[in-house]
Amino acid sequence: MGEPVLTLLGAAVLDLAFGEPRGFLHPVSWMGRWLDGWWQLRPQRSRVRQFLFGTTAVLLGVVLFALPWWFLQRASLPLFWLWSIPFLKVTFAIRALLRAGEEVLEALERGDLPEARRRVRWHLVGRETADLPEPLVVSATVESLAENITDALTGPLFSFALLGLPGAWAYRFCNTADSIWGRRTPEKEYIGKFAARADDVLNWLPARLTALLLVVGAAMAGEDPRGAWRAMVTQHRRTASPNAGWTMAAMAGALGVTLEKVGHYCLEGGNGPLDAQTIRRALRVVRWTMGLVVGVLLLLTWIVSRWSPL
Repeated sequence: MGEPVLTLLGAAVLDLAFGEPRGFLHPVSWMGRWLDGWWQLRPQRSRVRQFLFGTTAVLLGVVLFALPWWFLQRASLPLFWLWSIPFLKVTFAIRALLRAGEEVLEALERGDLPEARRRVRWHLVGRETADLPEPLVVSATVESLAENITDALTGPLFSFALLGLPGAWAYRFCNTADSIWGRRTPEKEYIGKFAARADDVLNWLPARLTALLLVVGAAMAGEDPRGAWRAMVTQHRRTASPNAGWTMAAMAGALGVTLEKVGHYCLEGGNGPLDAQTIRRALRVVRWTMGLVVGVLLLLTWIVSRWSPL
């Protein structure tokens, strides 16, 4: 079967069984502390200096978090595939993403809109949600579920398939840096520009692969694959991100609903209602899509491991 395939398979089982490690045990918290430490040293003036500072911090972070795994991978240690399972698992999150959507769904089903707003803000989106009406809470949840299949699963596992643990950890660091620094605010725009562009490049293929698999997942979940394909092809450019629009538009078409972030984009997949049932349907599509992603990347991992000289 191949040792990298066993690592990926074991990591997926570990994720589904136990979810995310807590607090300081999670490497994303280490990455966040690294970025916070650098943030204290940031230059206050000069866009060029800010850009170079941010670029340096991200490149050094990639070296810090990925290079040790390259040395260990090259060393061909006994049973490396086995003890690397938990270290691959922490780079992706199947159970946590599904649980985030389920928590918003639970709040809406019991009629607690303020709690649903709080949960979608806490788990899924960076924007303010305190005044959102229920349809826009549902829209934000569904959009984020669709977009985050790429960030939470396809991206790190695609990087693992090609480059092993160093690739998965490099991806996770760049994605974390983008989520923390990659914002178009006066303070962060130039410091986070390299992180944002690096994340765009790393997710270019994974986002499009995820969108294609979401179309298939829609069919398996009993939704509308033709609508998903049509919306994906015609509306993926409506978002500022070159990648997020692919999966979000596909999900809008699959469910036959319109997903909107007011003032930013409107993905018109149909005129269906945006309510708790919409999130439940989206979660079915996400589950099928994630299963397909794992299956396809297991195959890719096997192919690369068979032919790679490393």
